[in-house]
Amino acid sequence: MNEFKRIGMLIAGWLFLVMGVLGLFLPFLQGILFILIGLAILSSHSALVKRFLKYLERRYPHHHERVEKWRGKIMNLFRKN
Repeated sequence: MNEFKRIGMLIAGWLFLVMGVLGLFLPFLQGILFILIGLAILSSHSALVKRFLKYLERRYPHHHERVEKWRGKIMNLFRKN
């Protein structure tokens, strides 16, 4: 069961990243928000994403706070199930 959650998190993270990139060009999607959510989800599974988020934390502390807030909310959703 744990493997299904891990795969589900990876799929959700990449889906949010793709929607975020599309949202950068389409006016009805919030591109940056979806990218931040996707990075937050993927950060628990990828060392590269973790390093990138550390860079963002130093460079843009306000955006990093938003990522951590969303990450906590998403993780709580999966923990309840």
